[in-house]
Amino acid sequence: MNQITPPPKIEIIPSNAPFSEAQRSWLNGFFAGLLSDATPLSAEQGAAVMQGAVGDGDDGEAPWHDQTMPMAERMKLAEGRPLRRRMMAAMAQQDCGQCGYDCHNYSEAIASKSEARLNLCVPGGKETARMLKSLYEELDKVPSSAPAAAAAPAAVTEPGRSRDNPVAATFLSRRLLNKQGSEKETWHIEFDLSAAGLDYVVGDSFGIFARNDVGLVDQIIALLGASHTTKVNGKTLREVLIDDVSLSPAPDQLFELISYLTGGARREKARALAQGEDPDGDAATLDVMAVLQKFSGVRPHPEAFVEALEPLQPRLYSISSSHNATPGRLSLTVDCVRYVINKRRRLGLASTFLAERINPGDELKAYVQKAHGFALPQDPKTPIIMVGPGTGIAPFRAFLHDRRATGAPGKNWLFFGHQRSDCDFFYADELNAMKTSGLLTRLSLAWSRDGDKKFYVQDRMREVGRELWTWLAEGAHVYICGDAKRMAKDVERALVDIVAQFGARSTDEAVSFVAELKKSGRFQQDVY
Repeated sequence: MNQITPPPKIEIIPSNAPFSEAQRSWLNGFFAGLLSDATPLSAEQGAAVMQGAVGDGDDGEAPWHDQTMPMAERMKLAEGRPLRRRMMAAMAQQDCGQCGYDCHNYSEAIASKSEARLNLCVPGGKETARMLKSLYEELDKVPSSAPAAAAAPAAVTEPGRSRDNPVAATFLSRRLLNKQGSEKETWHIEFDLSAAGLDYVVGDSFGIFARNDVGLVDQIIALLGASHTTKVNGKTLREVLIDDVSLSPAPDQLFELISYLTGGARREKARALAQGEDPDGDAATLDVMAVLQKFSGVRPHPEAFVEALEPLQPRLYSISSSHNATPGRLSLTVDCVRYVINKRRRLGLASTFLAERINPGDELKAYVQKAHGFALPQDPKTPIIMVGPGTGIAPFRAFLHDRRATGAPGKNWLFFGHQRSDCDFFYADELNAMKTSGLLTRLSLAWSRDGDKKFYVQDRMREVGRELWTWLAEGAHVYICGDAKRMAKDVERALVDIVAQFGARSTDEAVSFVAELKKSGRFQQDVY
């Protein structure tokens, strides 16, 4: 992951700007992350930036809508807002669609009581679920005379268009994209959608319901002292643990259940964990198996144990193929997640399921999640600039295949990067062929481990800043896909620098220019 030196604290939004202290603090932090040498804005300029970023009126403002902002800061910004707005601030702010909504609509649905599930925000995890539970309790305290949020109409979706109505997709194949010597494990995954009659648009994501690892499930059953054939809700315990419930991270209800089954210091410890405390400094590492090991000898009844677990959530991946190019087929580009905690190997649920636990011809439950503001330009002649290191290349491979299939004449520029050129150049033959044919107008590469000094896509952008500015001046759209916390911020900072340097603009004007790109849909991100 890209490591940068934190920028110095900069007071860009002055104290006399018309914002609360929390809003001013957030804005200063945001712009300090963008520009380490920014010129402070006047109160009037700050007000214009705030209005441009979050809209007019209380209901339109969402200054917390930033994936990189910690929960405490988001909730501080939402202080004094209507309950549904504070619920939105509790979300992970990715608008990823894994919950079946975007952040705004999920919060509206909860506040109107048309959605009772408080644990659907996968990126937010336990932190979001806990906050939503606390806020939900306030709903019953709202005076009857207070205006209530309008109940959202029940969504009716056709099969395969939402997490609540998945279809059966067929797994076709996988191939390793890394070569020998790589520190990563990344797979190109292929599915057949023809039997499901499902199509998609480039920019969309694919949601899959993975299954838990059988080895992990059997170890948990052993720790429970139960038989894998024990019946729970009409299925065997083993089937339920494989297909229906999440085994990571451990939910608060499991700690509550354990607190009822033990006593003394162990009971107090379980109660503390259920309240979100961290008595032993290991709360972040506790999955379901680790909890049973931590409270060894405590053996809940299998039915009560299953009831204390969270439902298994789908996982979303950016689609790396084009329906126009390969009808009935869909591909993903997936990093395999494996790591060790306390000498025990942990596995990413969906990534290792796709890498090793599903076989060609097997079916799995899946659906297409429509993109929120991430799509090719309506005009096929519009040039596009794509920045996607690592698996961030996925939607841009789809964009390129789609533009070739539809004969779109617009120019295409891809920035791709990874650790090493000799083993981490995903789709190298394919991209080089696209460049030779003229489909890929420019291909700019960055390798962080090839030299003595780490070199990233944002560094390559700065090297070709003059040409990049020329494309922007011609109306190019800019796209970023990948890591939200580091890469996306660094790329945006580089873009502001390029606009200022080669567009002959002041810092204020460069920031405004990039903000206008976002507002007009010319700067879109698929980050996580």
